[in-house]
Amino acid sequence: MPVRPWFRTTGTTALTVALLAAALAACGDPGGDPDTVKVVYQRSTDNKYRVLDDYLGGIKKQFEREHPGKRLKLMPVQASQNDYATKVQQMMRSPRTAPDLVREDSAVLDSDVTSGYLRPLDDKVAGWQDRDRYLPAAKELGRAGDGRTYGVPDGTETRGLWFNKELFARAGLPADWRPRTWDDVLDTARTLKRRLPGVIPFHLYTGKGPGEATSMQGFGMLLYGTGKDPLYDPGRKKWLTGSRGFRDALGFVRTVYAERLGPEPADALDPNVSTRVTAEWLPSGKLAIALDGSWLPKFWARDGARPWPGWDRVMGRAAFPTRDGAAPGRVSLSGGWTWAISARSRKADLAWQVIETLQSRHNALEWTVRDGQIAVRDDVAADPAYRSYVPGIGFFTDLVRYTRHRPALPVYPQVSGAIQEATEAVATGDASVAEAARDYDEALRSFADTARAAGS
Repeated sequence: MPVRPWFRTTGTTALTVALLAAALAACGDPGGDPDTVKVVYQRSTDNKYRVLDDYLGGIKKQFEREHPGKRLKLMPVQASQNDYATKVQQMMRSPRTAPDLVREDSAVLDSDVTSGYLRPLDDKVAGWQDRDRYLPAAKELGRAGDGRTYGVPDGTETRGLWFNKELFARAGLPADWRPRTWDDVLDTARTLKRRLPGVIPFHLYTGKGPGEATSMQGFGMLLYGTGKDPLYDPGRKKWLTGSRGFRDALGFVRTVYAERLGPEPADALDPNVSTRVTAEWLPSGKLAIALDGSWLPKFWARDGARPWPGWDRVMGRAAFPTRDGAAPGRVSLSGGWTWAISARSRKADLAWQVIETLQSRHNALEWTVRDGQIAVRDDVAADPAYRSYVPGIGFFTDLVRYTRHRPALPVYPQVSGAIQEATEAVATGDASVAEAARDYDEALRSFADTARAAGS
């Protein structure tokens, strides 16, 4: 599951949202049928991808069978990732259009909480025995900045190093490669460059083109290997400036591109570079190492977008290390989706019963396997059907215990954009590490001042 972009409303989107809200308001009434739970979720714009539709269709039948007289009204919103969040936010503003249950990206959960759109679920999860099944790091996906729980996660993803064992063998490198530090990664990339001309040694998402992929599975994987809270200090509620870790991470990016250990800058900055990595460079043996996500096998499966028979024999996996090998020695960042209840729903108890159905052990296992997710429940993670559904799933599942999450606060999209600009500047040589870090700090202070002025 590729990293999700952040949300920006265009004029066309705003008109679409307004028309959607008007149509819903015309046919709705506050509260609606007390026996019907309105469920809103994103339907993919790819008409061939209907995994969530099919899964929720089965949940609807089960819930209505087990709760006579109660109904689920599935309300898919077919839209891009950007437009889906905007449309759902518009719907949640009014009791007439608000859903009862919404599939909420954890990346925007805190922003929606700040806007007053979501109901806290602490009273619900307190008495729910299945809550203890959730891995500690996964619970954070549904927790907002105020410390309360607003969403129940239904899956996650982790990130690490994918490497081509055949290319490693040709370069005289080990098939069980386990880098301990950033220098180990760079030294391996240098060896590959020297011994395998024409092969891209290492790919690291960089610049504005790849968007959030740069901030999260590129630069973020570096930054979170430099300290506990290297981007935002939750205790002081402060975005950090003047950070050595930030400069060191920029220095790593600079080294990759200054020493030509990565793709050509024009290719690296291409907004479609993730497709090239997954569908072209890795399957063709043009790229030796990729810092990327657990979801790549979905594309290489027999029914995937880029079938690659035998990928599991070719591709190895390694955890991305911390800067100097300091504990815990490995880094991963994660996102994921949650099920949340609208603050304006008058059927919170019934909506919670739907969440319990969605997240029963059986249904959680089915969804995780169907959609190629990383399990968030320990009983699902231990199930043989899960451990065997794709080669290497155990490796990425074990990273959940180490994973971290972005500070998905309202100002984060601007912070993310500033990170992308800084990495692009050092990758292209338009700025030194010190200059790019200084520009980032200045932008951060501007964002913080704006946020304080707005009272957020």
